[in-house]
Amino acid sequence: MRPVKITDTTLRDAHQSLWATRMRIDDMLPILKEMDEAGFFSLEVWGGATFDVCLRFLGEDPWERLRQIKRQVKKTPLQMLLRAQSLVGYQHYPDDVVQEFVTLCVKNGIDIIRIFDALNDVRNMVVPMEAAKKAGAHVQASVVYTVSPVHTVKHYLEVATELTKLGADSICIKDMAGLLTPYKAYELVSLFKKELGIMVHLHSHYIGGMAVGAYLKAAEAGVDVIDTASVPLAFGASQPPVETVVRAFQESDYDTGLDLRELFHIAKYFEDLRKSRGFDRGVTRITDMRVFEHQVPGGMISNLVSQLEEQGALERIHEVLEEIPKVRADLGYPPLVTPASQIVGTQAVLNVLSGARYKLVPAEVKAYVRGLYGRPPAPVDLEIQKKIIGDEEPLKVRPADNLQPGLAKAQRDCEGLARSPEDVISYAMFPQIAKKFFEERQRGVISREETREVKSTKVNKESSLWSKEDSKLNLQEIKELIKIIDETEISELNLESDGVKIAIRKGLSSIASVPVTAAARVAEPPVQSAPNVETTSAKEAEPVIGENTEVITAPMVGTFYSAQSPEAAPFVEIGQIVKVGQPVCIVEAMKLMNEIESEVEGKVIQILVENGQPVEYGQPLFVIEK
Repeated sequence: MRPVKITDTTLRDAHQSLWATRMRIDDMLPILKEMDEAGFFSLEVWGGATFDVCLRFLGEDPWERLRQIKRQVKKTPLQMLLRAQSLVGYQHYPDDVVQEFVTLCVKNGIDIIRIFDALNDVRNMVVPMEAAKKAGAHVQASVVYTVSPVHTVKHYLEVATELTKLGADSICIKDMAGLLTPYKAYELVSLFKKELGIMVHLHSHYIGGMAVGAYLKAAEAGVDVIDTASVPLAFGASQPPVETVVRAFQESDYDTGLDLRELFHIAKYFEDLRKSRGFDRGVTRITDMRVFEHQVPGGMISNLVSQLEEQGALERIHEVLEEIPKVRADLGYPPLVTPASQIVGTQAVLNVLSGARYKLVPAEVKAYVRGLYGRPPAPVDLEIQKKIIGDEEPLKVRPADNLQPGLAKAQRDCEGLARSPEDVISYAMFPQIAKKFFEERQRGVISREETREVKSTKVNKESSLWSKEDSKLNLQEIKELIKIIDETEISELNLESDGVKIAIRKGLSSIASVPVTAAARVAEPPVQSAPNVETTSAKEAEPVIGENTEVITAPMVGTFYSAQSPEAAPFVEIGQIVKVGQPVCIVEAMKLMNEIESEVEGKVIQILVENGQPVEYGQPLFVIEK
C-alpha cells in the first residue's frame, strides 16, 4: 500500500479561483474543527491573493485571520502560498522585508510554505527559502508548469534539482492552468522521484478537465500529495473535487484513507454557504476549455471576466484570449501565474481596449521588460522591448540586489498607525491599502466591500464607449452655442439634452457630465473659449475646455492615486509643466498600479479627482493647457 495524501485548498486557492477570494473568516470558523479532523495532509488557508483582498475589500486583518484559524486547527498543518521575492504582492520586495514577512508567517501559525517564482528564476527563491528554513517551516519549493517552446522536461528537472540543493523539504509541480496531461504527469513525477529523492506534491486545476486523470497517473508514478477542494468549490477554474478523487483511489494501493461521509458533511456546509452568499459553482465552459490555447490559469480567468465587466467590455473576452498568447510570446513565454499572469493579462486587455498594441503600457509591464521580476524564460522580442523601454538595457542581476532595505522606512512611514510588526510588514507590501485600513480601524469603522460607499456609478457600454459620430455631434453643438454667446449679450446659457447638462458662460465654457468630456477624448478640434482659462481645484470636478486645452481621461475603471505611495509627493500639481510621456498619476486596476502618462505637453490647470477616488472609463482626470 502506498496511500496518496491530500491537501485541501478550499480556504485559499479554491475560493480565489471561483469566488475572487471573497470568503471571510466568519465563513470559515464554523467548519474548521471538522476539516481538522478529516485527515488531510495540510490545509492551504493563506497567502496568494487572500492577503490584500482581506485589507482591500473585506475589512479584515489577514494576520488576525491566520491566528483565528490556527486556534481552531490543532492537528493539521497550515499551508500558505508565497510568490518568492514578491511574497503576497505583485512586485519584488527588499530582502529584509522578505525575511521579516516569512518569520511572521511562521510565528502566526503557518507550518508549510509553498514558494514559487513566476519565471522559475531560482535566484528569486533563495532568500525566502532560507528565511522559511530558519523560521522552522516545511519548505515546499515549486516548479511552475506551463507549455511553450522553452519549457521542456529538461528545464523542469534542472529547476527542481537546483531547488533540492537549496534545501527544499518537498517539490511541488504547480500546474496552475490545468495544462498537465496525464501522461506528462506520469513522466515528470517519475523523473522527480527517481532523481531528487524527496517528497513530490502535485497541484493542478480542473479548468481543462484533465486534472483527475493527471492525479491518477501521478499516483502510479509515485506522487506523495495532491491538491483538491470540497465539491461546492471544485471544478471549473478550481481544483478537482476531493470526493471524486477519494472515490477514484478507493480499493487501490493509493487509497487516501479519507472518509467520504465526513467529506460530504463538510461539503454540505460549503454548499449552504455558497447559496447564502450567492457564489457561483465551478463549471467548465468552452472559454475554459480553450486553456490549451490561451493558457489562462484558474485564478486569472475569473478575474479577467470581472475586469472586463468593470471596463464595460465583457463581450470582448474572446479578443483578449486571442491576444494573451501573442503578448506572452512577445514577453519571452512567462508562465501565466501571479504576478506574470496579471502582467500579461492586463497588457492584453489594454491592447484590445485601446485598439493599438502597447499604446498603453502599465508600470509593471515596463518593470518586467527591464528585468525587475527576474530572467524571462526566453528573450523578450527586441522590437517590443524597444517600444516599451527604448534603448534601456534590461537588468542582468537578481532584481532584489538593486533594492534598498525597506523595513525601517516602512516603520517610520506608518508610525502612529501600526500597532504591531505585522502591521508594519502589511504597510511595507501594500502602503496605500494598508494605510486606509489602519485609518479606518483607528476610527473604529472598518468598511467591507458590500457596505463601502460607491463614489461613482459604473458607466455602462453605451455611456462610456461613445462612437466618434456621437462625439462629433456633441462637440459641434457646443461650438455653435459658444459662438452664439460670443456674438450676443447673453452671459450664460444652461442646456440639458439627452441627459447631458451643459453650462456655458462667456469667457469660460465648462462641461458638467462625463459623456461630453469622454467625447473630448476623441481627436477633434477643441471647443473655442477665452484664451485665459482659470485654474481650479479637484473639488470643483468640472473640466474647463478651451481652445488651447486637452483633457487627460482614465483609460480604465480603477482607483486614482496622485502619488506613488502615501508619503511620496504627487506626480503633478496645478501650475506644473508636464512633458509628453511624463507620469501624471496612477490608476490601480486589474491588480496592477498603472502609471498614466501625459500625451501632451503643457501646464496642469485642473486636477479633477481626489486621491483614492474610484474613476470610470473615460472620466476626466486632468486639464492641460497646451
